[in-house]
Amino acid sequence: MLLVYKNKSIKIIEYKSFFKRLKGFMFAKKIDKAILFNRCNSIHTFFMKANIDVIMCDKNNKILFYYANLGKNKIILPKKGVYKTIECPPKYFDIQTNDTIAIVKQN
Repeated sequence: MLLVYKNKSIKIIEYKSFFKRLKGFMFAKKIDKAILFNRCNSIHTFFMKANIDVIMCDKNNKILFYYANLGKNKIILPKKGVYKTIECPPKYFDIQTNDTIAIVKQN
């Protein structure tokens, strides 16, 4: 799958299992893809080695919240209306809230 925003894209992987969702980018030194967490409206950055951008969307991929260059040991408490949370490399996209982001399945 690809995460696409304003003619720029990056590989995105959906994490479904409890342990993958819990780990996310913990302990990763290099972040070169994005992670999708469906039915997720909060995150933490404990045990992170690198900063990340966090994009929080509704069911229709409308961007409701955006956290740029989020450092380690932070908590984003549950946000109303958020259905999907995406973690990606910092400053990869120039995100604007209320825009729509696309998740495209590849063959």
